[in-house]
Parts: sequence; C-alpha cells; structure tokens
Amino acid sequence: MAGKRKGKHPQNALTPPFVRSAKGPALYADGNGLYLKVDESGARRWIQRLVIRGKRREIAIGPVSLVSLSSARTAALDHRRVARAGGDPLADRRKAAEIPTFEEAAREVHKANLPSWRNKKHAAQFISTLETYVFPSFGKTSVAEVDGTNVLAALLPIWNDKQETARRVRQRIGTVLKWAIAKGWRGDNPAETVKAVLPKQDKARKKKRKALPYSQVGDCIRAVQSSGADPSTKLAVEFLIYTVSRSIETRAALWNEIDLQDCVWTVPAGRMKESEEHQVPLTDRAVELLEQARRLHNGELVFPGRNIGRPLSDATLLKLVREQGFDCDVHGFRASFRTWAQEQTNFPREVCEMALAHKVGDDTENAYARSDLFQKRRKLMEAWSDYIRGGGEDQAG
Repeated sequence: MAGKRKGKHPQNALTPPFVRSAKGPALYADGNGLYLKVDESGARRWIQRLVIRGKRREIAIGPVSLVSLSSARTAALDHRRVARAGGDPLADRRKAAEIPTFEEAAREVHKANLPSWRNKKHAAQFISTLETYVFPSFGKTSVAEVDGTNVLAALLPIWNDKQETARRVRQRIGTVLKWAIAKGWRGDNPAETVKAVLPKQDKARKKKRKALPYSQVGDCIRAVQSSGADPSTKLAVEFLIYTVSRSIETRAALWNEIDLQDCVWTVPAGRMKESEEHQVPLTDRAVELLEQARRLHNGELVFPGRNIGRPLSDATLLKLVREQGFDCDVHGFRASFRTWAQEQTNFPREVCEMALAHKVGDDTENAYARSDLFQKRRKLMEAWSDYIRGGGEDQAG
C-alpha cells in the first residue's frame, strides 16, 4: 500500500519503503499537491502541482536521491502556503536562484570596478585578499544571507596579527555587500555593524615601514650608484629619494609628465594617493638623473623594467637597496626626508607635508588656502638635495 487516503485527497499517503520500491511509469500522490513521479527507467523525483494565481503550475522539487520524503513534504507545504497567500513560489525560487554567492558577487564587483582602480596592484589586492581570508570562510554563502557572524569569523583570526590587511578586508567585504544592497538582495551591511564588536587593535603591533636615519641616505645612494644593478633601477631609486615620491609614482612615471625646461614633474591624479594632481619641483640632480634615463631608453616610461612597456616592480627597487646592506623599505625614504626636515631645517610644517603630497588642514581651510607652496617646496627640495650630496650639513629654512 502506498499509504492512507482521506476522502478524495490523500494526506501523507506515501511511506519511505514505498518510495524506495515504487514501480513506474507512474505518479503517486502524497498530499498538498506533492507527487512521486517514477519513470519507466526507475528514476524517481518529486513534483508538485499547484494553482498559482489562477493557473495550474508544476514545480520540480528534486530527485529522491537528494530530497527525502519529509523534506519534499516541507517544501510542498511551504509552496502551498505562499500560493494561498497570493504569492508565487516559482517566482520566488527563480529570484533566489539569481542571487549569487558572496564569492560570485565579489568577482562581479571586482570586474565592474577594474576601470576605476588607480593601478593593477590595487585591483589585484582587492580580489586576492578576499580569496585568502574570506572565500574559504563564507564564499559559498548567498550574498543575501551573509551576516555579522560570518564577517567576524573571517576577520577575527587576522584582526590583530595583520591589522592593515584586516581593515582593508572588512572594507572590501562592505563594498560587496553595498553592491548587494543596491541590487535589492539585502537591506543591511554587517561589515559596518561589526565595527562595534570588533576588538580594539593593538597599535603597538602595527608595523611601520622601515626607514633609514637621514644621515645614512647619502651613503645608501652612493652604494646604489656603485652597484652592478641595472642602470634604470639605480636611476629610479635615486630619483625616488631626491623627489621623495612614492614607489608607484616613480616607477610608472612617463616622459609626457616631465617638463625639463621648467624643471617640473606633474604626477597625474590617477597615480596619487589623494587622487589629486601633484607637481614636483625637480632639482639639478633630479634633472641629471632624467637626462641619464633618456639616454638609456626611448619609450614612454622613464624607468622601464626588463619587459618592454612594463614599469619596474616595487620588489626590484627594494631588493637593490637591501642588497647594499641597508635594512629599510623604499617607502621609508619619505620618512627619512620628513625627519630631516623637522630636525635640520626651519621650513614650515605645511611646506614639508605638501612636499610629500600629504593633505594639510581641513576642507574649510583648504577651500581658502589654495596655494601648493610650489616655490617654497622647490627651496626645500634643493636643501634636501644639497644635504644628501654634501655629506650632511644642516640647512636653514
């Protein structure tokens, strides 16, 4: 027997043993419109027949091998309740099927934002950090179902050990969830709400980029000059130090940004941290370095790498400096400059900060004080150049 029937409509008519042994082709009713459909081949699957908004529809629930009798009954009852309330369980299922997993959503966001990132490194870091720290944790979870527990589970293991990375991972999770909100798939952003429960980061554990004492910068340059490294790499390191620029600003420098007549290097906003164009005054030594670079190459890049049309890598510059016995980071030369300016000169703070392309003052102040202090910065950079090349004499502002 398939099971008990009540009147014309069966109710929980089937039993697990019958489901396993039923022969086909046949259709066996269980109740709430649920049927066990057995093909001639013996394949078994669950279907449900319902009237949805006045139309008779058939819903596929799944094969018996994956969906048990009790699970099929639960699904059938849920569908019937939705239909009786005027809803459309088929439309709900299609909508749910359209919602991507968090990983799928993250890759879509990454792809959509690629044109807007300042450089390929930022784009690569966005997805690589999620691949490392998030996807293994909840990448397969629907982006609509990610909650604070998921976000905390991914962040807590790295929150104090890799502080900067952890903060960026939280921001990137938030970016993906904001995209899901815009799509109408969720109404909240747990990456924002978890900030209240994340432990305070131990600032003492945050690693600062290593910098040389400013008294050793000249020795470092001379060691680089006398090394057997690629000439373009040596010139890039020295140019970076004299202009106190960031690594990417120097490595991706183009000749059309350089004005050798007026001794100005205009770095476009797309390569600047503050996303604002920055003019760098070029000292005599910086110009000499550019003239040497021009004699080496004829391409668009000032300091090209070994691969044609590709800039040098940050690791290449770092390797050259450390091979000369100087335990510092390339970015650390900016700190060397700033400490020298503070301790050895009388140049105003805002001049020194603007030389580093740092934002000075709040928005209201900047709305009125619009000068970039270029001529004062030129004097500062000349003093820095003289200090490096002259062996360390103090400079006045």
